[in-house]
Amino acid sequence: MKTCSNSQEREKLKTILVAPALNEEGKIGNVVRRAKNAKVVDKILVVDDGSEDNTRQEAEREGAVVLSHPHRRGVGAAIRTGIDYALKHGYEVVVIIAGDDQDEPEEIPRLLEKIHEGYDFVQGSRYLQGERTRNMTRFRKFATRLYPLIFRLFTGFPCTDGTNGFRAFRTSIFQNKRLNLWQKWLDTYELEPYLFYMVVQLGYKVVEVPVTKTYHIQKGYTKMTPFRDWWRILRPLFFLKFRIKR
Repeated sequence: MKTCSNSQEREKLKTILVAPALNEEGKIGNVVRRAKNAKVVDKILVVDDGSEDNTRQEAEREGAVVLSHPHRRGVGAAIRTGIDYALKHGYEVVVIIAGDDQDEPEEIPRLLEKIHEGYDFVQGSRYLQGERTRNMTRFRKFATRLYPLIFRLFTGFPCTDGTNGFRAFRTSIFQNKRLNLWQKWLDTYELEPYLFYMVVQLGYKVVEVPVTKTYHIQKGYTKMTPFRDWWRILRPLFFLKFRIKR
């Protein structure tokens, strides 16, 4: 497996930031603006998953490239659209960030530092020393603590936060045909846990880094339905562990 950790690679890695977004008017502009100010990625791509507000216009006004789905397909499909764009245009690293301004674009260098050290997949964690989490509900805290226990049991990887969407990875991982994101069942919340599980199982270099998460407690702050969508996040572990899916 090809990895590099020298300063020369730091200069040449072509990096794209992908922000899936659904009805994030009033938030997505701030994400794009802060990411631009961080000056650590070559392009900012917003994937508008069928928004019914001015998400697209706001993102474009701040300088992002925007790809729009004609209707809501799911966050997994939105991330996949971003990855397809990255592969088509020769990007070597993809950073995924929430389109609802939960993550801190200023922390992108923290993820990329590990990529430059030679890691293939860098997972943000709300539970490592140095993190900060604001306004997390009790149910979310319970669910995000339970998930890593199951992940560790199934994979042996010392995961502390498998459901945090703030992450970075090399596009070279998709040269492995066993890693197949282009499956219909991964259109919603299943894609990200599928990806994390598979990179661990396939032996890529994976590491976690502490990151900040801020939940905006207001109407529409989350698109998730608690039990249904948490099952969508959890079930890839069982499907893959017991070979129900690939």
